[in-house]
Amino acid sequence: MRTYLALTGLLACFFSYASATALTYKLVANEKACFFSNVEQQGSKIAFYFAVQSGGSFDIDYSVIGPDEKVIMENSKERQLDSVFTAKVTGEYSFCFNNEMSTFAEKMVDFEIAVENESPSALLPSKQGTSPEQTSALEESIMKVSRDLSTINRNQKYFRTRENRNFSTVKSTESRIFNFSVVESGLMVCMAGLQVFIVRYFFQGARKGKSRVANLSEDRGADVSLGYV
Repeated sequence: MRTYLALTGLLACFFSYASATALTYKLVANEKACFFSNVEQQGSKIAFYFAVQSGGSFDIDYSVIGPDEKVIMENSKERQLDSVFTAKVTGEYSFCFNNEMSTFAEKMVDFEIAVENESPSALLPSKQGTSPEQTSALEESIMKVSRDLSTINRNQKYFRTRENRNFSTVKSTESRIFNFSVVESGLMVCMAGLQVFIVRYFFQGARKGKSRVANLSEDRGADVSLGYV
């Protein structure tokens, strides 16, 4: 029970020095959207993650700009990013997504911005009679659990992105198959109508030819009978 309380206290200390923001945003064509995070302590760790869930080729332009207007990182046509950098100065950091390269495609972006302040006060509370080895072992166990949770979180994000992209691909393929089927059905109807028209034209031409031959034969018979008379 005491070990559980100590573990809870340590986790509470860790979480009190971390802040995170997870959002899902839809960028329309020719749109640029920026999001901001304020860093109050120099040397803080900033984790930036995003993944394009749907739209176009699942890529987007991004940039991270510091408070001094210096570009920390940027790239174009990126599908997914999971990066951590150290804040050298305090202030407001901007995280921008640019969809100006698309003329009509909308992009659904899932992203997360986390600021972690490393503080020496986040230590495991000690107890009288507890050896430093026991405390160190407990700290290592807690750090291992934290790393495992981070790995699980990254895997969940990866599989979620794969699921959304595959669903978008299946939906796009279904739409293309439906449109192709409609066009193919229309062409079949047109071909059937054209065949009926051609057959009717041939039959009407044959009938007209027979009627002309019959009229000529009648005229010749009439002429012959008049000659005998």
